[in-house]
Amino acid sequence: MRDAEISPLAIDIIQRAKTEGVTIATAESCTAGMISAALTDVAGSSAVVDRGYVTYSNQAKKDMLGVSSATLEAVGAVSEEVAVQMAEGALTRSGTTLAVAVTGIAGPGGSEHKPEGRVCFGLAQRGQDTLVETVEFGTLGRAGVRAATRDHALALVLSALTRAG
Repeated sequence: MRDAEISPLAIDIIQRAKTEGVTIATAESCTAGMISAALTDVAGSSAVVDRGYVTYSNQAKKDMLGVSSATLEAVGAVSEEVAVQMAEGALTRSGTTLAVAVTGIAGPGGSEHKPEGRVCFGLAQRGQDTLVETVEFGTLGRAGVRAATRDHALALVLSALTRAG
Protein backbone atom coordinates (compact mmCIF):
# COMPACT_ATOMS: atom_id res chain seq x y z
CA MET A 1 0.00 0.00 0.00
CA ARG A 2 1.39 3.40 -0.94
CA ASP A 3 1.61 6.04 1.77
CA ALA A 4 -1.18 8.02 0.08
CA GLU A 5 -3.52 5.06 0.69
CA ILE A 6 -2.79 4.70 4.40
CA SER A 7 -5.86 5.41 6.49
CA PRO A 8 -5.70 8.81 8.21
CA LEU A 9 -7.66 7.21 11.07
CA ALA A 10 -4.97 4.55 11.46
CA ILE A 11 -2.24 7.20 11.49
CA ASP A 12 -4.07 9.12 14.23
CA ILE A 13 -4.65 5.92 16.22
CA ILE A 14 -0.99 4.91 16.14
CA GLN A 15 0.21 8.40 17.11
CA ARG A 16 -2.32 8.77 19.93
CA ALA A 17 -1.78 5.23 21.24
CA LYS A 18 1.99 5.83 21.38
CA THR A 19 1.43 9.06 23.31
CA GLU A 20 -1.02 7.42 25.73
CA GLY A 21 0.95 4.18 26.15
CA VAL A 22 -1.98 2.12 24.83
CA THR A 23 -1.56 -1.29 23.22
CA ILE A 24 -4.11 -2.71 20.80
CA ALA A 25 -5.44 -6.11 19.76
CA THR A 26 -8.08 -6.86 17.14
CA ALA A 27 -10.55 -9.72 16.87
CA GLU A 28 -12.00 -9.94 13.38
CA SER A 29 -14.52 -12.17 11.71
CA CYS A 30 -16.10 -10.56 8.63
CA THR A 31 -13.07 -8.34 7.95
CA ALA A 32 -10.55 -11.20 8.25
CA GLY A 33 -7.63 -8.99 9.28
CA MET A 34 -8.43 -5.74 7.45
CA ILE A 35 -8.42 -3.70 10.68
CA SER A 36 -5.03 -5.07 11.73
CA ALA A 37 -3.72 -4.49 8.22
CA ALA A 38 -4.88 -0.85 8.25
CA LEU A 39 -3.16 -0.26 11.58
CA THR A 40 0.07 -1.99 10.61
CA ASP A 41 0.27 -0.09 7.32
CA VAL A 42 1.45 2.80 9.52
CA ALA A 43 5.19 2.94 10.14
CA GLY A 44 5.94 2.49 13.83
CA SER A 45 2.75 0.59 14.53
CA SER A 46 4.69 -2.24 16.18
CA ALA A 47 5.03 0.01 19.23
CA VAL A 48 1.28 -0.32 19.90
CA VAL A 49 -0.28 -3.10 17.82
CA ASP A 50 0.22 -6.36 19.71
CA ARG A 51 -1.80 -8.89 17.70
CA GLY A 52 -4.82 -9.59 15.59
CA TYR A 53 -7.09 -12.59 15.85
CA VAL A 54 -8.84 -13.67 12.66
CA THR A 55 -11.69 -15.83 13.87
CA TYR A 56 -13.80 -16.49 10.83
CA SER A 57 -15.33 -19.73 12.06
CA ASN A 58 -17.30 -20.29 15.25
CA GLN A 59 -14.69 -22.84 16.31
CA ALA A 60 -11.95 -20.23 15.99
CA LYS A 61 -14.00 -17.79 18.06
CA LYS A 62 -14.28 -20.44 20.79
CA ASP A 63 -10.67 -21.67 20.61
CA MET A 64 -8.85 -18.37 20.24
CA LEU A 65 -11.09 -15.94 22.13
CA GLY A 66 -13.09 -18.06 24.54
CA VAL A 67 -16.47 -17.25 23.00
CA SER A 68 -19.10 -19.42 24.64
CA SER A 69 -20.66 -22.27 22.69
CA ALA A 70 -23.92 -21.57 24.50
CA THR A 71 -23.89 -17.95 23.30
CA LEU A 72 -23.15 -18.96 19.72
CA GLU A 73 -25.98 -21.50 19.81
CA ALA A 74 -28.45 -19.10 21.45
CA VAL A 75 -27.89 -15.92 19.42
CA GLY A 76 -25.50 -16.79 16.59
CA ALA A 77 -22.12 -15.39 15.63
CA VAL A 78 -23.52 -12.10 14.34
CA SER A 79 -24.70 -10.68 17.65
CA GLU A 80 -23.73 -8.08 20.18
CA GLU A 81 -23.20 -10.82 22.76
CA VAL A 82 -20.57 -12.50 20.58
CA ALA A 83 -18.93 -9.15 19.73
CA VAL A 84 -18.54 -8.44 23.46
CA GLN A 85 -17.09 -11.89 24.14
CA MET A 86 -14.70 -11.51 21.19
CA ALA A 87 -13.47 -8.10 22.38
CA GLU A 88 -13.12 -9.19 25.99
CA GLY A 89 -11.41 -12.43 24.97
CA ALA A 90 -8.91 -10.55 22.81
CA LEU A 91 -8.23 -8.09 25.63
CA THR A 92 -7.72 -10.81 28.24
CA ARG A 93 -5.69 -13.18 26.09
CA SER A 94 -3.43 -10.50 24.62
CA GLY A 95 -2.80 -8.48 27.76
CA THR A 96 -3.30 -5.25 25.78
CA THR A 97 -5.10 -2.18 27.07
CA LEU A 98 -7.65 -2.01 24.24
CA ALA A 99 -9.28 -4.53 21.91
CA VAL A 100 -11.76 -4.07 19.09
CA ALA A 101 -13.90 -6.87 17.67
CA VAL A 102 -16.18 -7.20 14.64
CA THR A 103 -18.59 -9.89 13.54
CA GLY A 104 -21.08 -9.46 10.73
CA ILE A 105 -22.62 -10.43 7.43
CA ALA A 106 -20.65 -8.93 4.56
CA GLY A 107 -22.74 -10.66 1.94
CA PRO A 108 -23.93 -11.55 -0.44
CA GLY A 109 -26.97 -12.88 1.31
CA GLY A 110 -28.18 -12.74 4.85
CA SER A 111 -31.66 -13.37 6.18
CA GLU A 112 -34.74 -11.52 7.34
CA HIS A 113 -33.42 -11.61 10.92
CA LYS A 114 -29.76 -10.98 10.06
CA PRO A 115 -29.58 -8.99 6.85
CA GLU A 116 -26.56 -8.36 4.67
CA GLY A 117 -24.59 -5.43 5.99
CA ARG A 118 -25.32 -6.01 9.69
CA VAL A 119 -22.14 -5.78 11.75
CA CYS A 120 -21.73 -5.97 15.52
CA PHE A 121 -18.80 -4.14 17.13
CA GLY A 122 -17.22 -4.63 20.54
CA LEU A 123 -14.60 -2.38 22.13
CA ALA A 124 -13.01 -3.55 25.38
CA GLN A 125 -10.63 -1.49 27.50
CA ARG A 126 -8.95 -2.27 30.79
CA GLY A 127 -11.01 -1.00 33.71
CA GLN A 128 -14.03 0.03 31.64
CA ASP A 129 -17.32 -1.45 30.54
CA THR A 130 -17.22 -2.96 27.07
CA LEU A 131 -18.83 -0.82 24.41
CA VAL A 132 -21.05 -2.70 21.97
CA GLU A 133 -23.07 -1.55 19.00
CA THR A 134 -24.66 -2.82 15.84
CA VAL A 135 -24.47 -0.95 12.55
CA GLU A 136 -26.67 -1.69 9.55
CA PHE A 137 -24.51 -0.79 6.55
CA GLY A 138 -27.05 -2.21 4.10
CA THR A 139 -26.33 -3.83 0.76
CA LEU A 140 -23.05 -2.12 -0.11
CA GLY A 141 -21.71 -5.36 -1.58
CA ARG A 142 -19.19 -7.59 0.14
CA ALA A 143 -16.19 -5.31 -0.39
CA GLY A 144 -18.19 -2.24 0.60
CA VAL A 145 -19.47 -3.75 3.85
CA ARG A 146 -15.99 -4.97 4.78
CA ALA A 147 -14.40 -1.57 4.06
CA ALA A 148 -17.14 0.27 5.98
CA THR A 149 -16.67 -2.14 8.89
CA ARG A 150 -12.91 -1.56 8.93
CA ASP A 151 -13.37 2.21 8.89
CA HIS A 152 -16.04 2.18 11.59
CA ALA A 153 -13.89 -0.01 13.83
CA LEU A 154 -10.95 2.37 13.39
CA ALA A 155 -13.23 5.30 14.24
CA LEU A 156 -14.36 3.52 17.43
CA VAL A 157 -10.74 2.94 18.47
CA LEU A 158 -9.81 6.55 17.78
CA SER A 159 -12.83 7.77 19.72
CA ALA A 160 -11.84 5.63 22.72
CA LEU A 161 -8.29 7.00 22.57
CA THR A 162 -9.61 10.56 22.32
CA ARG A 163 -11.79 10.04 25.42
CA ALA A 164 -8.84 8.53 27.29
CA GLY A 165 -6.48 11.36 26.39
